Amino acid sequence: MADAGAAVVRIGKLLSDRNAPHPAAIGHRVVHGGPHLRQHCTIDASVLATLEAAAAFAPLHTPAALAVIRYALGHFPGLPQVACLDTCFHAAMPLVASTLPLPRHLRAAGIQRYGFHGLSCESIVRHYASKVPWRLIIAHLGSGASITAVRNGLSIDTSMGLTPTGGLIMGTRSGDLDPGVLVHLMRTQRLDAAAMEDLVDHHSGLLGLSGISGDMRALHDAAAAQGDARLAIAMFCYRVAKELGAMAIALGGVDEIVFTGGIGAHDVQVRADVCARLSSLGVALDERRNLRGIGLVSHDASRCVVRVLPSQEDEQIARHTWALCGLAA
Repeated sequence: MADAGAAVVRIGKLLSDRNAPHPAAIGHRVVHGGPHLRQHCTIDASVLATLEAAAAFAPLHTPAALAVIRYALGHFPGLPQVACLDTCFHAAMPLVASTLPLPRHLRAAGIQRYGFHGLSCESIVRHYASKVPWRLIIAHLGSGASITAVRNGLSIDTSMGLTPTGGLIMGTRSGDLDPGVLVHLMRTQRLDAAAMEDLVDHHSGLLGLSGISGDMRALHDAAAAQGDARLAIAMFCYRVAKELGAMAIALGGVDEIVFTGGIGAHDVQVRADVCARLSSLGVALDERRNLRGIGLVSHDASRCVVRVLPSQEDEQIARHTWALCGLAA
């Protein structure tokens, strides 16, 4: 499919060709709503304008999402549509976690830690229903990766910041860098904003470290013969473990850790490497359970429960859309 318009037309044709019921509503995942849109909401002209104004906060994601929304509004006229925000889950983070150490006028302009993968975190919390662990850490590890500290079902800290580029090493994203690195590159390499954005979003992370790929599976395949691939895997696991430790401090301890996302849910080796670094937190994996890779993967003697759970972002979008549009069963 060439673009968002072609995708929406294709979906409409598939529904028509299969004589499927006409959609009652459409839910969209929106990564970033900026400082003025922090709750899931039905889409109207005001919401669209707010999203357009916030596009600079997530240039990799928001313009593409807006294109899909516009085409969907045109192809399915009159149908209720809902924006489900990845930042919503983190909207009530305490100021000590969400505030960035910058001058007041910049903070007033919306420069803060927002956090992402909120729909994934919501789905993990929902899995526990009324029995959410008091001190839970969610490790959403995929091409995008983040760690979130959850106390009694609420986000109190997370590794991503103003944009989804911050935090952990990711597939092609750098994660956190010394700001001086960026200033140095601007001065010595004459990189402008577009070139800097391209560097940290598309050519860094696992891809930049290995020179091979941002896909962890390809790095595992190459690791035996390629030292840079081994280094990329080791750095990823080290940074994940380090961030998990930091979130345990934020929570005052940890009762359960959940691995989710493409790497978190499927990469046995990464889980084993990360958890081996967390023995001081009382983490101990059960090898057979880890190989099975679903549900409980910690050893019975582990002081901290470790689970593997699927991220169900699409289901969360459907639930929010159902609720906001007042749909009946």
